[in-house]
Amino acid sequence: MPAGRWPGSVIARLTARKAARSGVLWGYVFGVFVASTALGYAATYKTQTERDHLATTFGTNAAIDALIGPARQIQTVAGFTAWRSLGVLSIVGAVWGLLAATRLLRGEEDAGRWEALLAGQTTPRRGAAQALIGLGVGAATLWMLTAVVTIAVGRSSKVDIDVGAAMFFALVLVASAVMFLAVGALASQLAATRRQAAAYGGAALGLSYALRLVSDSSTRFGWLRWVSPLGWVEQLRPVTASRPLVLLPIAGFTAVLVVSAISLAGRRDLGASVLPDRNTAEARTRLLSGPLGLAIRLARPTVAGWAVAIGVFALLLGFIAKAAGEAISSSSSAEHAISHLGAAGSGPGAFLGVTFLMVALLVALMAAAQVAAARTEEAGGELDNLLVRPVRRWSWLVGRLVVATVACVISGLIAGVCSWVGEASQHSGVRFTTLLGAGFNIVPPAVLLLGVGLLTLGIWPRAVSITVYGVLAWSFLVDLIGGIIGLNHWVLDSSIFHQMAVAPAVAPNWTTNGILVAVGLAMATIGGIAFMHRDLQGA
Repeated sequence: MPAGRWPGSVIARLTARKAARSGVLWGYVFGVFVASTALGYAATYKTQTERDHLATTFGTNAAIDALIGPARQIQTVAGFTAWRSLGVLSIVGAVWGLLAATRLLRGEEDAGRWEALLAGQTTPRRGAAQALIGLGVGAATLWMLTAVVTIAVGRSSKVDIDVGAAMFFALVLVASAVMFLAVGALASQLAATRRQAAAYGGAALGLSYALRLVSDSSTRFGWLRWVSPLGWVEQLRPVTASRPLVLLPIAGFTAVLVVSAISLAGRRDLGASVLPDRNTAEARTRLLSGPLGLAIRLARPTVAGWAVAIGVFALLLGFIAKAAGEAISSSSSAEHAISHLGAAGSGPGAFLGVTFLMVALLVALMAAAQVAAARTEEAGGELDNLLVRPVRRWSWLVGRLVVATVACVISGLIAGVCSWVGEASQHSGVRFTTLLGAGFNIVPPAVLLLGVGLLTLGIWPRAVSITVYGVLAWSFLVDLIGGIIGLNHWVLDSSIFHQMAVAPAVAPNWTTNGILVAVGLAMATIGGIAFMHRDLQGA
């Protein structure tokens, strides 16, 4: 132990280090989303007449209000940014908080690492308190990075959000993350496994979203906002009509959950749970006959979660495509701005073509997560236990690649079908085959990212996460901002998303897509060869 460090803070430091890394990544995502929304709106709707028409179009759509939240003052850059960002990022933040808490609490306990930590100068109750402090550091990191980007964007004369309002806006964006960190912490004490804890927390999130959705669907049910944590976040109304007092129920709810989690941690045995769990269970050996089946078994829960998120987001885009397309058609500057992003024409097709970049980002994030999971399996020693059996390295790696590639294809299919269901309900007029092609069009960049990740896994395994998420962040930022501010084409070409046609606004370029897939598979092959000839490396 280095001099000057208190041994009783080991758990807090370890948890804070892991949570802060995740907070940095998602803080970047939050900041980029806010920045792209604000700058994109300012560049697309330049006149007040165009902005007023947009507000009229969206402000009278009950379906959009229910899905995203009430549109308040969206004829201003600040109002539109708050509405769009809060409707999306409050859900993303809640999911992040839930998964981070269950991973760093119940997940660490399931892996056996919690036992080693509690063998030190601490107790289960103090250990849980320290872990929650570490999770708080992760949430603070998420807020700080989001606030820095929001303040920087707000200083632009086109956006005009003062520093105080930007800081409060960032706080509102991470409020749901803080609450569901606490929900995940409590679920980790109630459940016997991380999977069960995530299921309990997911049920709480689903109920909260359902209450918020019903409350925004009709004025008769507006009171339901006050019984939903997501409703409290919505009632904060940042930037437009800030209500800081609504932070009181959020703080009280979080405090009650934190105190409950710490108290329950001290009342149960290590590895046990508050809610009873079955002592025996029937052995489930399906898919365990080989490396491919094992890869499917391991990836199935994560892929299913990503598929649901992609489907819901694509459905949302389909719902608002008609209204957004009408707003674009009535604005010459909007059509001009969208043309810079590669979308031809106007209407629902143009809107979906531009916004499918976000769907492509989600699919690529899923691909990056699969590569990172493969590296984690090696770093954690699980791969050693597999390779001491009659299992070859290439069969394990190919199994991982096949599962990840098929998951990307299925996600593209889900995106196309769900977006069509949403737009068909609004009679937008975009054909099913067109949206299906747009769904498959977002798969090749993800396959290319898989190749980058596996190449790194073979050559420099400890840099896998940094490489795949770095390439992903750079590509998204360049493609989203580059078309608006006119970056050099060499810079634009460095983005994996820039090589993708803006379907369904334009027809997919299947030749280019084939090249992306071929390059990705070639990189994966080279990485696989390097992997065969190196030693396994731990964390």
